[in-house]
Amino acid sequence: MANPYPNLTRTAGRYGVVALFVFILLVIAAGCMTASVGSGEQGVKVSLLSGTNLERSFGEGFHIFWPWESMTIYDVTLKNRDEKVEVLSSNGLEIAMDVSVRYRPDLANLPQLHVTFGRDYYEDLIQPEIRSESRAAVGRFTPEELYSTRRDELQQQITSRLSETADSVFIDIDAVLIRDVELPQQIRSAIENKLEEEQRVEQTRLSIQVAEQEANRKRVEAQGQADYQRIITESLSDRFLQFEGIQATRQLAESPNAKVVVVGGGDSGLPLILGDN
Repeated sequence: MANPYPNLTRTAGRYGVVALFVFILLVIAAGCMTASVGSGEQGVKVSLLSGTNLERSFGEGFHIFWPWESMTIYDVTLKNRDEKVEVLSSNGLEIAMDVSVRYRPDLANLPQLHVTFGRDYYEDLIQPEIRSESRAAVGRFTPEELYSTRRDELQQQITSRLSETADSVFIDIDAVLIRDVELPQQIRSAIENKLEEEQRVEQTRLSIQVAEQEANRKRVEAQGQADYQRIITESLSDRFLQFEGIQATRQLAESPNAKVVVVGGGDSGLPLILGDN
C-alpha cells in the first residue's frame, strides 16, 4: 500500500537527522571541561593524546577543552620567599644568613617549565640553588667583610650566579637580598670593637689634618702680611711721600669746604692745611 503522506515522512526523516546531530553535540558539550584563569595566572594545557601544548600558555579568561585534556594553573606574579642559610666563611667560621629571593616563571616559556619541573619548581630548583650559590659565594669573604663592607658585593654575586642557572630552566630571578648576617657573639663583638677603633683613628687623623691646614693658612697669611709691609717700607721714599702730600693737598684745595692752605709751611716743604673759617 502506498504511503499517503510521503512529504511528511521525508520531513520527519530530516528532522530526525538534525535532532540526532544536536543530541551528539550536546553529549560532547556535556563532556567538555572548562577552566577559568584569573588575574596574575597562566594555564598550561595537557592532552592525554598529544601531551603538553608547548606552543602557548593560556591567559586570563574562560577556556573550554576536551574531556581528555586538562589545564594546570600557575601563579605568575612576582613572589618573595625567605630562606635561612648556614654557610662557612673563607676562614672556616660558620655563618647564618637570612636571604630573600624574588622570582617568577618565565611567561614566554611556561609550558617548558611545566614539563621540566612542574608547579613545585621553587622547591625543586630555586631553593637548592640558593643554598648552593650562597655557600660558594660566602666562601670568598671573611666574616668582617660580610658584616660590614662587602655585603652588597656578596648579594650581587649570588643574584648573578642564581640568575644564570634559573634562566636556563625558564625562571626569572628578580633579586636576591641578604637581610641579615648572624655571627657568633664573640666574633661580632671583636669586629664591632675593631670598627670603633678604626673610626677613632680616622677621626684623629682628620682632626690633625684640619689643624695642619689651619696652621698652613695662618702661616701663609702671616707671610703675606710680612711681604706687604716689606714692599710698602721699601717704596716709601721722601720724594714719593712729598708727591703723595701734594696730590692730597690739591684734592683738599679743590673741595668746597672753607680752609687756608699755606704753601711750603710744613716740614719738608709740604703745605699746611688750616681748619675751616
